[in-house]
Amino acid sequence: MATVDVIKSCIGSIRQISEHIQDAIVYLDAGSTESFQFIGAYPVLLELGARAICSLENMCALDVVVDWNSNSNPARKLVVITSSLLSDAHRYILRCLSTHQVVRHCIIFTSISETAHSAFPDSPLGPDAYHEYESLLVQDYEELVKKSGIKPGQAKHNFEDGGRSEFSSSGENVLNLEASSSGRDFYEHNPLDYIEDAVLKLVVSVHHFPMILCPISPRVFVLPAEGLVAEAYLSAEHEDSISPGLPPLSTGMLSDADDVPPGATLTAHFLYHLAAKMDLKMEIFSLGDISKTVGKILTDMSSLYDVGRRKQSAGLLLIDRTLDLLTPCCHGDSLVDRMFSSLPRRNRTFSHGSGSQLKLGSSYLQRAPLDVQIPLAKILNEEDWQIDNFRLLETVEAFLCGWNSGDSDSQVEGLINLSQKIHDKPSQSDVEILTGSFISSENFRGMPLLEAILDRKTKDGALLIKKWLQESLRRENLTVNVKSRPGLVTKPELQAMIKALSRSQSSLLRNKGIIQLASATLFSLDESNYAKWDAFSSAEKILGVSSGETSQSLAIQIGDLINKSALLGSHVNEGKREISKGLLSLQDALLLMIIGYILAGENFPTSGSDGPFSWQEEHLLKEAVVDALLENPSVANLKFLDGLREELETNVSKYKSEETAEEPSKLDIDDFDDQWGKWGDEDVDDDNKNEKVYGDVQLKLELRDRVDKFFKFLHKLSGLKRKNIPLRDGSLTTEANFDEDRKGLLYKLLTRVLGKYDVPGLEYHSSTVGRLFKSGFGRFGLGQVCGYAGHCLSSPVQIC
Repeated sequence: MATVDVIKSCIGSIRQISEHIQDAIVYLDAGSTESFQFIGAYPVLLELGARAICSLENMCALDVVVDWNSNSNPARKLVVITSSLLSDAHRYILRCLSTHQVVRHCIIFTSISETAHSAFPDSPLGPDAYHEYESLLVQDYEELVKKSGIKPGQAKHNFEDGGRSEFSSSGENVLNLEASSSGRDFYEHNPLDYIEDAVLKLVVSVHHFPMILCPISPRVFVLPAEGLVAEAYLSAEHEDSISPGLPPLSTGMLSDADDVPPGATLTAHFLYHLAAKMDLKMEIFSLGDISKTVGKILTDMSSLYDVGRRKQSAGLLLIDRTLDLLTPCCHGDSLVDRMFSSLPRRNRTFSHGSGSQLKLGSSYLQRAPLDVQIPLAKILNEEDWQIDNFRLLETVEAFLCGWNSGDSDSQVEGLINLSQKIHDKPSQSDVEILTGSFISSENFRGMPLLEAILDRKTKDGALLIKKWLQESLRRENLTVNVKSRPGLVTKPELQAMIKALSRSQSSLLRNKGIIQLASATLFSLDESNYAKWDAFSSAEKILGVSSGETSQSLAIQIGDLINKSALLGSHVNEGKREISKGLLSLQDALLLMIIGYILAGENFPTSGSDGPFSWQEEHLLKEAVVDALLENPSVANLKFLDGLREELETNVSKYKSEETAEEPSKLDIDDFDDQWGKWGDEDVDDDNKNEKVYGDVQLKLELRDRVDKFFKFLHKLSGLKRKNIPLRDGSLTTEANFDEDRKGLLYKLLTRVLGKYDVPGLEYHSSTVGRLFKSGFGRFGLGQVCGYAGHCLSSPVQIC
């Protein structure tokens, strides 16, 4: 059976644009950065001749000189790779052009096609989007340069903040021409004549680059969290909508052409161009309303553009995520899941100046980036490794000395001041330097590391990583003085092997892939992370058992979790954090509450009029949640509590101060004499008490309203089986048990298809009139290439 390698396809697409990359400064937006990090594309870009690779949103004045040396001139070519709309990236592209005013050619690659640009509601561009934007960018750039009107000799960059203070939030101000010894060689004529000449000679070209995705392995990928395809909403607000980031309930009512969510349209265009790039002809199957809409758009596009082409056939299975929300909430025995759960994630990118996100508007979601940050600094401390290339401060100092030897103007003084600021915070710099991440193209003797452990349980995956470390040590002729027991992985053993492989720079570079993966494993096996995951798993098993009994039993278990987490939160707020090891927070308990309501809806669909529990059972749960939130204001950052965080924190602080003030004091006889002069003030005290009681009651009423809305959301989740048409017969319902062999919807669906059983609601999208659905898995192309995609966008997509 032929296979498709997504990583090779992505790297191949980058090599296809090598003529544009050569001798250019490359700018990547947040979505492209996340994608290229997983692909391992940075060495490829440098190999193709890129002068430098910079962040589009975090562009600064130092980008101008980052590629300068004695043998090169400032780059005259700029390449921007973006996963956003051209209109969203416009202000950042203008900033780059205003900074690099010696640039003659600006090449923009976007993952959003021209057709998708015109179909997206927030895009001002039409069907000829690329050519429209080329002319608009040149026009805006010309206006900005003429508006600046400052001679190059007057340029003054503020290097202390990276040059960002020179830009307004709207990108109106223009960074002036480079004023350095290397840059002045280009200014042989009048500087103002040069500005006019630069505008006339600026050439802008826009191209489509669809291969911006995050491959976890050669056959599994997800979409970058800060790319437009992942950020576009999948559901408008209506009664069948659960969340903007999830498809609505599959009630059989498909969206009209004008009401298709932007996320569905962008997903269809992405999948079509992905298949075209890999030269595949898709046989499309769908399960769920949004997936059927995506399949229809894909079929229409294939009918228009793929006539007469001979391509390799591949099966594409689209599934609405809302058909199985239980599986992604569960904590099974998976090493990769433990890693992504325990490791910190990279923060989302914010635009500088205005402080707002890169994209604004109702059509955008805020998803957490998948790019984890592996804390290597906690494992490789200063006493255990000596690596020259990690000496950032010495490198910056050497760069400044070399710069200062040829010139000593005010810009050098600014750089030296920046160096002194860096020296004031060495620990923070070390932490930022020693942060690893997953790269799917890293392999051990041809075996991709992430793919090898993707479906392994915790113990099996840890043993495999231990084996790789041992083989790497033998290959490097290194020994580790630590006890090793076969069939068992310990933290001291892993840490000793990681440090041994990292002692020399050459060994670290050769084995960086396994070192980062082993460090992530070590962090996920930390006692606090490991115990919390096990606590989640145990709680889920208890809920699964209770769901097989009575609704009252399940409600009692959910309430017990809420009360225990509230007690934990109150102790943590008092500073007693040592008791929290392995216990669940209130936010964790609310996630378990979601699992409990989904299970209750599957087992007790008629217990209550609106939900799966009786009025009395649900009333007790609501009161438990309200009391827990009053005692734990730290969870007020949840969406359904927007605007109440300050009031909740004030309420907790007030009660603590009152408890302190109520300490008993020794009475004196004179105190009674003083009371004679205060007769008549009782009314004032009563008024203060009444205001306090009124404030407490008002806060509690507001909190109850918010909790009521949260429970309405839980009621929707409990109705998944009843309202989702494909789940009504029960053949595809996920299992309530939470043991190691629990199977999700996708496994059940493929099992039924392979067994030649009918699948209710599964639709085949034919692009040719008269084609019939054949029984079994023949149309999925098992003899050639088979693929399936999970939908919504937060789910992994696999091509096998």
